[in-house]
Amino acid sequence: RDFGTQLLCEQVIGRVLRRQSYETNEEGQLNVEYADVLGIPFDFTAKPVVAPVKPPKESVVVRAISPDRDACLIRFPRVEGYRVRLPGERLDATFTTESDLRITPETVGPTQTRNEGIIGEGVDLRVDPAANVRKTTLVYHLTKEILQRAYRDADGAPELHLFGQLRSIVETWLTRHVKFVGGTGPRHLLLPALLDEAANRIKAAILRSPAGERAVEVLLSPYEPVGSTASVHFSTSREDRWKTRDDRCHVNWVVCDSTWEAEFCRVVEEHPRVHSYVKNHGLGFAVPYHMDGQVREYRPDFIARIEDGHGGDDLLNLVVEVKGYRREDAKRKKETMETHWIPGVNRWGGLGRWAFAEFSEPFAMEQDLDEAIAASVASLIEDAVGRAGAGSASMTGRA
Repeated sequence: RDFGTQLLCEQVIGRVLRRQSYETNEEGQLNVEYADVLGIPFDFTAKPVVAPVKPPKESVVVRAISPDRDACLIRFPRVEGYRVRLPGERLDATFTTESDLRITPETVGPTQTRNEGIIGEGVDLRVDPAANVRKTTLVYHLTKEILQRAYRDADGAPELHLFGQLRSIVETWLTRHVKFVGGTGPRHLLLPALLDEAANRIKAAILRSPAGERAVEVLLSPYEPVGSTASVHFSTSREDRWKTRDDRCHVNWVVCDSTWEAEFCRVVEEHPRVHSYVKNHGLGFAVPYHMDGQVREYRPDFIARIEDGHGGDDLLNLVVEVKGYRREDAKRKKETMETHWIPGVNRWGGLGRWAFAEFSEPFAMEQDLDEAIAASVASLIEDAVGRAGAGSASMTGRA
């Protein structure tokens, strides 16, 4: 046995030096006992190894600066789920690139394998991607899954009269937005995880339509429905951090996970339309979303309050994600923000207007931020023109 430290050697020797008998001899003394110690370096002259003492890393307390920076306080809703209520009986879907589903062997597992015994010729086994699955069967299962999951009446029964409309939407999605690669085929869509993924993408396309956007309601936490930057308080020794401006952030430091986030801090602190911002670190801002049959939590990177033309009392709350490579989960997070969280929170209306932006190019963040603000201003003008047109029509009707 290898005893790597002097302490272990001394512990083992101490055990064998215990006496087996405490009976005294004729002289009233204890008899001599011997112990054989094998395989242990019996070296009392060894020098202790002194480990160098490392000084502790410099740490800072990240906290909200109150009351000096209370003008930059940001509040946000704590959403725990969503409820979808269709306003009418007419279903429509708006498909985008986020609706595309690419099925590969990485998603479903190997589609070809070679088996060889100890003797004899090897055999190649392949999965027939089209075996025993017709398109009509696949459409039926997908439509049934969406109907049972999202469209039920007040008593919990599926709204069967919507089956025909859903089936037409499912057929369009299967024809235009599904791609099978590497030996995969339609039968793989019947796997529970992929069936769930397909149902989520089709349902998101329905909610992305103008009628669907008005159908989403958010379910807030019953214990703490609203969070704020006032609760941020933690210590960190991370060296990648950004010291915030007193007039732009309620929190004194931003803990950066990448240089991209530091660049975003620079951009928003210099942008004239940004009122305040905060990094979602220790903030508790989370967005529930559904993927692979499980409910998960997505934590966006930043919240920024923007002056987009509505006045200082009605700032735009822009949720920002700074993202490089986009995996499938990133697409699902963005889809949830655009089809569930943003429409639901705006319909609730308790904390003003909200929008979402994803920045994927570090050297174009300033341009991307300008485009997000311009889109909000364009929406403001469009709404104003619409209201003016409605008012003019009403006056004409009265005349």
